[in-house]
Amino acid sequence: MTFGEQPAYLRVASDLREKIVNGSLPPHTRLPSQARIREEYGVSDTVALEARKVLMAEGLVEGRSGSGTYVRARPVPRRIARSGYRPDAGASPFSQEQTAEGVRGTWESRSEQEEAGPEIADRLDIEPGDRVMRTRYIFREAGEPMMLSTSWEPLAITGRTPVMLPEEGPLGGCGVVERMAAIDVVVDNVVEQVGARPGLAEELLALGGVPGHVVMVIGRTYYASGRPVETADVVVPADRYRISYHLPVR
Repeated sequence: MTFGEQPAYLRVASDLREKIVNGSLPPHTRLPSQARIREEYGVSDTVALEARKVLMAEGLVEGRSGSGTYVRARPVPRRIARSGYRPDAGASPFSQEQTAEGVRGTWESRSEQEEAGPEIADRLDIEPGDRVMRTRYIFREAGEPMMLSTSWEPLAITGRTPVMLPEEGPLGGCGVVERMAAIDVVVDNVVEQVGARPGLAEELLALGGVPGHVVMVIGRTYYASGRPVETADVVVPADRYRISYHLPVR
């Protein structure tokens, strides 16, 4: 087989990837052994090994201890809605958006005070070291982990108020807009930036992902008259979900 200018291991990986995508190597099928790849493609052991590593890094195959390497079942991506849809007061944005999608969502959270690092201080337009309330969430759909979120709120705004703890008190779990309104802070703008990166080990462990998998990261910040009042990072497995935005036309 002539491989041209492209490295041989990438050409082998590309051919095996095509077989996985078109169903020639269906889910749960054992990937050809290193010796079989070497023989079929006329390459060295090193090339065969590197080609398998590429497919594993892409999440197309997985190793099973003492058994070999197998094609992973490819999940059908589901949709996560992001919108200004707020039909009911007193419900969290997450629960409302999940209701709009016809699924059942639950979540767990934990809040604690900390000093803002340089990045979070910049996003909140405060000084590094200023106190913030950090809240970590894990969201589930029908019991399956679907996304993680970490939010930060300046205690200069919420400290010593009934909404200092996002998930506790009379407005616990109601969402940033409604909670801020309760302390006379009117949220009038929200900015979201979407990016992608390899998932961190602890993120993939919580989400049930495979090392090397890509996650989408939504960096969100709420503003009141130009002042940031909350910022958050939302982490979603890229292979299982698609972010769907509903934007009103004005």
